[in-house]
Amino acid sequence: MEDLYKYEKELYSEGINIIGGVDEVGRGPLIGSVVAACVVLPKDFVLEGLTDSKKLSEKKRDKYYEIIKEKAIAIGIGIVDEKKIDEVNIYEATKIAMKEAIKNTGIKLEHVLIDAMPLDIDIPTTSIIKGDSKSISIAAASVIAKVTRDKMMYDLDKKYPMYDLAHNKGYGTKKHIEAIKKYGITKYHRLSYKPVSDYKDKIIKE
Repeated sequence: MEDLYKYEKELYSEGINIIGGVDEVGRGPLIGSVVAACVVLPKDFVLEGLTDSKKLSEKKRDKYYEIIKEKAIAIGIGIVDEKKIDEVNIYEATKIAMKEAIKNTGIKLEHVLIDAMPLDIDIPTTSIIKGDSKSISIAAASVIAKVTRDKMMYDLDKKYPMYDLAHNKGYGTKKHIEAIKKYGITKYHRLSYKPVSDYKDKIIKE
């Protein structure tokens, strides 16, 4: 079992207290925005079972989401839509979303722990590979980002039920790709992604 508090404890011991954990969700899907979250937790924060949001059931994530929202010192969300993803590429779009999330916490952070990505910002950072299962702050951010993006997919699913977005969350499942072939794409699909790019001239009229 990883000590999820290791990185935070090291920083606290150096007198650094306002620590933001940053993670994103939605780099792989064929549709919709990439969403990043930055979460600042209180020093005494404990949440049994919190880990990388992908390893949690939806029910657990929703429960943890409410607890994190209630207990966190600050939460910032950054959302970069499919148009910008197509314009700058998903890697750059992810960095933009993360910077937005940090800014949107509305407080001055002393250190930022980031899941895997290097970020060029004027705050000291530590990039941690698989950070969402190694740092409590990043794990909390992964839950906030995932639940936020999933809600967006549920909304899109109501509008376009044929793509099965409520279940696949925008990823290129067999059902999703079959629907693209049959109906074409929406204005929310990422045109820079395969196989979406093959259907650029088949956008559903609103």
